[in-house]
Amino acid sequence: MKKTSFLALVLACQFFSSFFLSCASRKLPTAPDIDFDYTQKDVHDAEVKRIYELLQKNPLEALWRAKLLDDQKLCDECASYARDSLKAHLEQGDEIDVWTIYNSLKTAGYSEMADKVIDEDKAKSLYFDGVPGLSSGAQPALEKISDYIQGTVTVWVDLGVKVENGMGYAARVIGSGFFIDPRGYIVTNHHVIEEIVNPKNPGYGKVYIKMAEDSDQRIPAKVVGYDSVHDLALLKTEAKVPYVFNLGAQSQLNVGSVIYAIGSPLGLERTLTSGVVSSADRKLFTTGSVVQIDAAINSGNSGGPCIDKNGVVQGIVFAGIAMYQGLNFAIPIEYLKQDLPILYRGGQRHFPWIGAFGKTARAGRTPYGLEVQYVKPGSAMARAGMKAGDVITSLAGKKVQTLENVQDILRDYVPGSIVSCSYLQNGSYEAQKECLLFLTERPKNPGYEIYQGDTIQHSFTAIFGMEMKPASTVNSRTFTVVKVLPGSAADENGFSENDPVTVSRIQFNDDKSAILAAFTTKNRRNGYLDISIAMQAMLDSPYYF
Repeated sequence: MKKTSFLALVLACQFFSSFFLSCASRKLPTAPDIDFDYTQKDVHDAEVKRIYELLQKNPLEALWRAKLLDDQKLCDECASYARDSLKAHLEQGDEIDVWTIYNSLKTAGYSEMADKVIDEDKAKSLYFDGVPGLSSGAQPALEKISDYIQGTVTVWVDLGVKVENGMGYAARVIGSGFFIDPRGYIVTNHHVIEEIVNPKNPGYGKVYIKMAEDSDQRIPAKVVGYDSVHDLALLKTEAKVPYVFNLGAQSQLNVGSVIYAIGSPLGLERTLTSGVVSSADRKLFTTGSVVQIDAAINSGNSGGPCIDKNGVVQGIVFAGIAMYQGLNFAIPIEYLKQDLPILYRGGQRHFPWIGAFGKTARAGRTPYGLEVQYVKPGSAMARAGMKAGDVITSLAGKKVQTLENVQDILRDYVPGSIVSCSYLQNGSYEAQKECLLFLTERPKNPGYEIYQGDTIQHSFTAIFGMEMKPASTVNSRTFTVVKVLPGSAADENGFSENDPVTVSRIQFNDDKSAILAAFTTKNRRNGYLDISIAMQAMLDSPYYF
């Protein structure tokens, strides 16, 4: 399960105390700035050549690039390729691709061409019809809260026999789950079935469920789809389903709302605990927030339903953080509902991004958009002409006031889609602009990708919140601080504008999820005394989008 912010703080001291011992030094990146000035003939011709190379394998990206060139003839040719691709995917029954291409053609201004292949209602119907949890009718409420236990299961993952120190032992993972469809579809956590879908695990592995009313019988189940970012998985079994849960809506759950958690903590089946919602906005996921609850949760509860007083599922439980008793969490039901059409089609859920870093823009306390504080060279935003200082006010035709709005919108899409964007150039209402963006796949660690693909003075804006400029033609590691983002690691470590800094060392941990940089500086807040500072940062967070 991918969590940041609070979890990162919990682990930071232990992690970074041994950081220098476990990581290798990295050289400073030297990638040049990229300026997509299509008025220059060589830049224009090179882009046209690239578009023709993309036509066969990715007509939507080709169409988007042609739109950026503002070449109508080329756009029409690319749109024709996208239309033919739409026809092919419709014949093959690829519902996700049909929905993606149809909406992208409409966004690019080719609604009539798309409608000649399939109308919007039919495309939408193909995408949503049959999806478990979304297509079946509402189930009647049960008489008692305890009656809802019958719709839950214990998920039993058998990993065979593991051998350690010459001794063999039965390896298994126990979690919880609940039915969302009479055909036998079950929701649980990704980390419960992680070893089954992990391509690096060549060993034995099978998934079973135990029904609440018959905990002795193990019934085979299979993994249909999974989302490692939001810790969700969809299973399928052929068992007779005793009860199907209704899925709620995020607006139905507020701080103070009474909730109930059902699951198998420590393997103890049919356990029901209760509590209230403690917070609805804990940033533990990199593409959204989770709900904090005070109901008793333990290992084995993972994947069970978090229901309200009417028995409606409002969240999916995942186990709390070790050593912090009482801090337990649930995944918002909206994340599951956005995931289900994709999980139902099978495999791993991948998320889109537009290659930027930023935070909610506010006028006083009033949010009015998403301020772009960094744009990765070569990204969709860079190619579309957007820069740091711009404020996104609309994405995919939906109003944007906060970072969370953008996260909510992007979760409705898959990589490879074209979406519209409205923004205030340099934050000015006098310069309102519109553009098209092409959604690429979100990297596992966006901060590392940024470091690899940009100069150090620019990449550190996103990584540490410190924009710099070179201060020496002799020493490439010497800079002057140009800007410090409020609340960033640089701000918390006392850096200010015009501080001279020398980067003496940069290191990453093995999976490139964290960075440690050592600086020497004459820091203004420390009376311009020569000091050494080490700063660390996680290379994925909700602020990359």
